[in-house]
Amino acid sequence: MARDKGRDNPARAKKSRKLRREVYVFTEGAVTEPGFVTFVTEHGTRKDPRHEIVCKVENRSAPSKRRKPLPLVEDAVTKWHEVRRAAKRAGIEPEDWNWPQVWCLFDRDQHEDIPTAFAKAKREKLHVAYSHPCFELWRLLHYQNYTSTFGGVCDSAANRLKQQSGFVQTYGPTLRSVSPEQAKHVMPGQLSGRYKTAQRYAAGLAERHAGRADPNSWDPYTDVWKFVEDGLDVSDY
Repeated sequence: MARDKGRDNPARAKKSRKLRREVYVFTEGAVTEPGFVTFVTEHGTRKDPRHEIVCKVENRSAPSKRRKPLPLVEDAVTKWHEVRRAAKRAGIEPEDWNWPQVWCLFDRDQHEDIPTAFAKAKREKLHVAYSHPCFELWRLLHYQNYTSTFGGVCDSAANRLKQQSGFVQTYGPTLRSVSPEQAKHVMPGQLSGRYKTAQRYAAGLAERHAGRADPNSWDPYTDVWKFVEDGLDVSDY
């Protein structure tokens, strides 16, 4: 009987087996962004369900002083060096689908170190998902397009967000917006079925800022959708 040489081909075996990518995320927010990551990993439609994504919010217990953009990137760099070494020992190459990723999700807010954080992340080949003025803009784009400046003030975006249908509760005959603390929590009903709309609006905002080198001037802006698609391998939710 002729021998099936393909079964003994290491390259073919590596290509055909199920791959597993580890994704480590460092978030500025302690509640909203981790909740969003959980929602997407649990409810998202994967581009290639044959492969596995293992995602971990690495800094869940980090103190608030380490959640600002530059310290966040510094902590992510330390983790990136660790996982990169482990990947190389496992025989995984940078061009492989399962090469690990480390992401930083942070906002403009009133931070003064945004350009420095971006430069360090780029130098270390970290992935960044950035929102100006804050992550609430990404959530707002699930409901409406918004192209006017927020003046760098997150409260304006947060207040608009709380007016949307997913953030209103019924108290007898009265409708009330949820509290600021309640609004931090990501609920499936606020996002499900709205991803394509938010992605389209966010991509449009990015086009408006093309050619501007200073991320402090990108108001409004968010590219969280890149994290969804490139990091978590999700095309919809």
